[in-house]
Amino acid sequence: MKRGCALWIFLVLTVSCVLAASLKPLRIYFIDVEGGQSTLLVSPSGQSMLVDTGWPDHNNRDAQRIQAAARDAGIKQIDDLIITHFHEDHVGGAPQLAALIPIRNFVDHGSTVETDPHGEALYNAYLKVRSKGHHILARPGMEIPIAGMKVEILSAAGNVIGQPVLGGGEHNPYCPTESQLRPGVDTSENAQSVGLLITLGKFRMIDLGDLTWRKEYALVCPINRVGRVELYLTTHHGLNISGESYIVDALHPIVAIGNNGANKGGTPEAFTVIHNSPGLEGFWELHDSLAAGKLNAPAAYIANLNTQEDRGHWIKVTAYPNGNFTVTNSRNGKSETYHPRP
Repeated sequence: MKRGCALWIFLVLTVSCVLAASLKPLRIYFIDVEGGQSTLLVSPSGQSMLVDTGWPDHNNRDAQRIQAAARDAGIKQIDDLIITHFHEDHVGGAPQLAALIPIRNFVDHGSTVETDPHGEALYNAYLKVRSKGHHILARPGMEIPIAGMKVEILSAAGNVIGQPVLGGGEHNPYCPTESQLRPGVDTSENAQSVGLLITLGKFRMIDLGDLTWRKEYALVCPINRVGRVELYLTTHHGLNISGESYIVDALHPIVAIGNNGANKGGTPEAFTVIHNSPGLEGFWELHDSLAAGKLNAPAAYIANLNTQEDRGHWIKVTAYPNGNFTVTNSRNGKSETYHPRP
């Protein structure tokens, strides 16, 4: 074969491989951990990122549900585990998960600020697991190196980004004044949450862990440093000390995913904010909330109904660089596709 011909074939194959890779989606599994959080993301390159590990104990319930999602995604290890903060429903399942699937990198905000016996026990159990992998200290403004998608840290250890990310920087018309904010300061682990912005082309998703009201305010007021997103995971499970209208309205999501449990999160105040968010096209939930009543999404859009045996069904999102994304309820196969705004 002539050298020129061989070179041409090599270039064609290279371009074909690049194009094929660019067409692969980002896959996101919102895993039911009964009102905690665990979200598995698999980039187009096949690299995996897990945000939080759910609760401990319960006969390995949450660890096994995460493992089931990993099997469905075709992955055999967690490349990057992000622990948003050191509360039981977010970090508690880490030791059990590590016994089932290898974890390479551990990303967190540093040390727990809750030094009571329970908080210390949770943190120390996590440290034993973390010591077996590579630790990355999360700082606002840094990126987590995951091939095929962009992962930016918006908040960590009580701090938020000082400068807008690409797509942010506009004045936020929904901001109240400082004097209009609810009183008090959150000194718990919630306010330390690692917040993430995940980007694949035109598709953007935000996950702020359990970040509470004053940190949300610092992130988007008076300037919205984040900009708009296509997908919003309810902050703090839809509790009424997070997810204020001034941040949800500014994010302007097309779809919101409720990671509440039957008896945790899903408060009427937080769900009202979501329903009233301008431009919202879809609302899906991992559980119907007993507190929310008629504010719950229609049953077809809820992965786990309280009237049925809880089998830990997940909600899956398949997103593409052109901004199109499909949301699927694993319980009933209900699926809808959404398109980015012009």
